[in-house]
Amino acid sequence: MSQGLPVVSGLELVQALCRLGYSVRDQKGSHIHLRHPFRRPLTVPDHPEIARGTLRVILRDAGLTPEELRDLL
Repeated sequence: MSQGLPVVSGLELVQALCRLGYSVRDQKGSHIHLRHPFRRPLTVPDHPEIARGTLRVILRDAGLTPEELRDLL
């Protein structure tokens, strides 16, 4: 049963993506840059709540569904 996008902070999203094999490359200001051996690089804003549109783009770039993200959280 799909419940839409979860509400997550930047740090929660980074922790979930690290469980997928991403690693933090660096951070410039409030933007955390992540790298993965074979997936595309990602930039995650370090905000208390990530905007829905931003989260949707990050999930698309990471090849994840909202349900898969919920399992990683």
